[in-house]
Amino acid sequence: MGKPKDTFDDISPIDYRYWDEETAKYLSEKAFVKYKILVEISLAKALYERGMYSESVFREIKAACGQVTVEEVYDEEKRIHHDVRALVNCIRANVSAEAKPYIHLTATSYDIVDTANALRYKQACENVLVPALINLEEVLISLALKEAETTQVGRTHGQHAVPITFGFAVAGYISRIGKCIKALNLRSEELTGKFSGATGAYNASSLFFDDPENFEQDILSELGLFASEHSTQIVPPEAFTRLFSEIIIVAGVLANLADDMRNLQRTEIAEIQEDFEETQVGSSTMPQKQNPISFENVKSSWKIVVPRMITVYMDQISEHQRDLTNSASSRTYSEIITYVVYMAKRLTQAMGSIKVNKRNIKRNLSMQKGLILAEPLHVVLAALGHPDAHEKVKTLVRKAQDENCNFHDVIICDPEIQKYLEKMTREQQKAVSSVFSYSGIAAEKSKTIAKKWKRELGL
Repeated sequence: MGKPKDTFDDISPIDYRYWDEETAKYLSEKAFVKYKILVEISLAKALYERGMYSESVFREIKAACGQVTVEEVYDEEKRIHHDVRALVNCIRANVSAEAKPYIHLTATSYDIVDTANALRYKQACENVLVPALINLEEVLISLALKEAETTQVGRTHGQHAVPITFGFAVAGYISRIGKCIKALNLRSEELTGKFSGATGAYNASSLFFDDPENFEQDILSELGLFASEHSTQIVPPEAFTRLFSEIIIVAGVLANLADDMRNLQRTEIAEIQEDFEETQVGSSTMPQKQNPISFENVKSSWKIVVPRMITVYMDQISEHQRDLTNSASSRTYSEIITYVVYMAKRLTQAMGSIKVNKRNIKRNLSMQKGLILAEPLHVVLAALGHPDAHEKVKTLVRKAQDENCNFHDVIICDPEIQKYLEKMTREQQKAVSSVFSYSGIAAEKSKTIAKKWKRELGL
């Protein structure tokens, strides 16, 4: 035995930089062995309940399973070059001759592996990923309600558009993440296991039982899973593929939120600021720098997980009843969940501590000297019967730009527009006179969405 490996000897950044204790309980290699042992115990129990052996033998097998360590399994795998048989041998080493024949009886390796993966991915989503997203939702809901009426310039194509509110911008992400949470819950429930043997035809179990499908469901029910309608040596990959597709979708939403927040921190925009500790350093050479590091890390993590989805899609193909072309690649799936959990937790911390600079929000909203009022003016003029409202307003915009003056001043000084202003309602007159009076129902929508998801998520 050599000296124990130091954490900083690890190659993957997940292990030395982004490791998460909560996620590791489900997705580490130690956890994977634990889940495979749970499946072996469930098999042993089903065999006992079918009268294959005595209760004392079952208790012996269950106790032996509890003694197995991941180190023992890996040492045995080095000797025999098979991971599941190594686990079986380690269990067998701790039981009597009477119990030895029954360990792993009727099972093939991927009865154990695919069932273990279905269970751990399901529980990782339900117990870690979804709760992390719900925590983020709670922070966003609070922020949306707080800033529901903070009028902010809307931006399309990187240009100033018409006003919204900052709460409205946040509410969009509350809705998107909320729908992802629902989809993740659905997809994780769809994960299935199998106990149908080496080619999926229940060959081994049918030697002993007239109802091998019921035997299969007995094993899986103990684990809280359903059986796949049809399987070969492996569970059909589509349920895994759909789950990870949804995880990638939520990663994209998180990256989008991070990117928006990062851009709002640009020096020339500066509408928000990420919390920056007193001892924190933004640059090794520029002491004034306060970089949006959390939001940039989230987007960077998204760039890691998106290409991983290609591997998941490629693993849909397995020749005939099974080949080994997914044996290495499928071991990386857990990294996708790990990174997305990191993204959610990092965003929760960052969004919970951002500072909203209302002075700069107001400055940016006023930057174009009222030109963003061109839309309400054009729309109201058209509704009041102006024959070419869009072109008329374009002319007024150019005049304001050429003369570097306030757009409203140009409006009220134009004789043609005067008669239309007199026909406008009070609300319409307000909308064409102040950028702070033209944000639609953004404030109300912010509150409605925030309250809806607060209620649906039980927050």
